[in-house]
Amino acid sequence: MSEDLTALAYLIAAICFILALRGLSSPESARQGNMIGVAGMVIAIVTTLASPNVLSYSWIAAGILIGGAIGTIIALKIQMTALPQLVAAFHSLVGLAAVFVASAALFAPDAYGIGSVGSIKTASLIEMSIGTAIGAITFTGSIVAFAKLQGLVSGAPLVFPGQHLLNAALGIGAVALVVWFSTTESYTAYWAIVALALALGFLIILPIGGADMPVVVSMLNSYSGWAACGIGFTLGNTLLIITGALVGSSGAILSYIMCKGMNRSFISVILGGFGGEEGAAAQAVGDRTVRRGSAEDAAFIMQNGGKVIIVPGYGMAVAQAQHAVREMADALKAEGVDVAYAIHPVAGRMPGHMNVLLAEANVPYDEVFELEEINHEFTTADVAYVIGANDVTNPAAKTDPASPIYGMPILDVEKAQTVLFVKRSMGAGYAGVDNELFFRDNTMMLFGDAKKMTEEIIQALG
Repeated sequence: MSEDLTALAYLIAAICFILALRGLSSPESARQGNMIGVAGMVIAIVTTLASPNVLSYSWIAAGILIGGAIGTIIALKIQMTALPQLVAAFHSLVGLAAVFVASAALFAPDAYGIGSVGSIKTASLIEMSIGTAIGAITFTGSIVAFAKLQGLVSGAPLVFPGQHLLNAALGIGAVALVVWFSTTESYTAYWAIVALALALGFLIILPIGGADMPVVVSMLNSYSGWAACGIGFTLGNTLLIITGALVGSSGAILSYIMCKGMNRSFISVILGGFGGEEGAAAQAVGDRTVRRGSAEDAAFIMQNGGKVIIVPGYGMAVAQAQHAVREMADALKAEGVDVAYAIHPVAGRMPGHMNVLLAEANVPYDEVFELEEINHEFTTADVAYVIGANDVTNPAAKTDPASPIYGMPILDVEKAQTVLFVKRSMGAGYAGVDNELFFRDNTMMLFGDAKKMTEEIIQALG
């Protein structure tokens, strides 16, 4: 394939990726945006394979077959509840790929057209070192995020005295090593960059608490994009540079938007949850009396209400209750009840988690509203049906300065006439904070599996 034709194909692929991002910005166009993105990737892969620089297809074919088989198996078996940790795991692979490509370029620079061993171009050394550092941070940071999301380690901030000074020292050290490597092509400097960046990835993500994990997933997505961009420079692939920059910048913008929505400092989060120690003294609400209810009670209250707002959270995802929730909403609407869904920007474990689940259950898009669109509606709602959304409904975010979630905008469900809270137990949310909403006079706790409880409510409505 000629260079002009290759450039044209890459341009078309890049436009497809831009249109895909635009499509993914709205639930109504997300499916179409995803298909456009797939089309762009197919064009990119075919164009790259048609390049005269490809000397052998055997290793490429083997990689495609092995990777494709693994991806297919994972896609078929993965549960919707595990999507956040799957995304984190995939981010780690992108980071590791960046390290591998840069390492290969260091030992065989002539294969990449960036010089020869001992005399690699300075610009290439800078690109390789920065790409390696970002990739290594993405790799270990994503592993920590996966472990937190999977429950392998605590979701609470893991902090220690002087951690921010240590992170700052490592950051300065990384910059110094990049300068050393870029001016000397020292193998010692290169592997020191790798080791230091791997350690920094752990230290940046460990102090970030559960309430901020959706931001972390988005942030790691940005890191993986910049790592891919670095790979593009090393490989001299224009499309990979563009694609990496698109992913990196869009992930950074999304992280910033989410931080604003949570009243969090963007810089603090990306530097390792600076200030995460605050709130460690938050008080537990203790063993107080709650008002318990049954599915029949809930059905009667909602059936006789004029307006019900459903607030889904991670509890709905764990129970795979989205289809039952939609069926319950349909039953209520059939009896003349006005039903809407309220989505908090960080409900679940990744950006858009609840939107994905509701879309899977074919919930109409015009019934789903973001926090800023629906929060004022709770004062006029007869019922707020909260299904496992703990931290994002906790009034402590507005009333307790000692709470780790203080200042985070929440859904004002407590302003509804009646709050029906579906939960397995009285356990704290992912951020490790007890929810005082459980003890409010207008709250009725519905203990049990979210899917089973919702199905029992459907039966009672019938």
